[in-house]
Amino acid sequence: MNNKSSIGVFDSGIGGLTVLREITRLLPGENTIYLGDTARVPYGSKSKETIERYSFEIAAFLLKHDIKMLVAACNTASAYAVPKLAKELDIPVLGVIEPGARAAVAATKANRIGVIGTEGTIKSSAYTSAIKAIRPEAETFVKACPLFVPLVEEGWAEDEVTALVASRYLAGLKDAGIDTLVLGCTHYPLLKETIASVMGDSVALIDSAASTAMEVKKILEEKGLLNDSGKDASHRFFVTDSPERFMAVGRRFFGERLADAELAALTDN
Repeated sequence: MNNKSSIGVFDSGIGGLTVLREITRLLPGENTIYLGDTARVPYGSKSKETIERYSFEIAAFLLKHDIKMLVAACNTASAYAVPKLAKELDIPVLGVIEPGARAAVAATKANRIGVIGTEGTIKSSAYTSAIKAIRPEAETFVKACPLFVPLVEEGWAEDEVTALVASRYLAGLKDAGIDTLVLGCTHYPLLKETIASVMGDSVALIDSAASTAMEVKKILEEKGLLNDSGKDASHRFFVTDSPERFMAVGRRFFGERLADAELAALTDN
């Protein structure tokens, strides 16, 4: 491992590409390897033990590709697996929950923070714990929004059906008078306009992808691992099932730079 080694980024599927997009935007010289566990998506409804096992299998695969840092670009994996990964791996490990919590606390004025996410992320209470650790007096209001992910992947981010679903999901948070809302799933940034139209201008929307990218940069600087080679960065993409579907949907998240995806067999590594 050296400063020219890649940053490893993983997610249960496609949504983590929003985090990768912010990392590559902030750190254009960094090589990256992304793995989407498309064969076993979604993680949101699975147990802590299962998510830990999946995450360690992915970490083992990415470590074989000489990564210098591991980013769990998945809120559920961040909640359930990152603490153990950070303890057991010899490279820096970062999830998306702590950066998102810090950004939410910085944004709120009324100390009333909403969090939306998958069932697994909400059930873990990871955002509430992280927010309370920073600002104990903050009140959190949470809501699982399981239909948002399939609507995004269907390409219906701006469809009237999605607007109706958002209105139903977010009504309680709006009534609670929150002034900050954490988009606690990597798919949700693609719904920003729809969510903003429901919540109104007075509610700050927190996308932890940008905050995570800034923390990646800070960690690499502190460890002396920033890539200063000046060469064009390489970006490799792996999936555990159906590269074709990943490519088709993934370009909505990452753009045309998503040129190819390779199939990864995790259990054989």
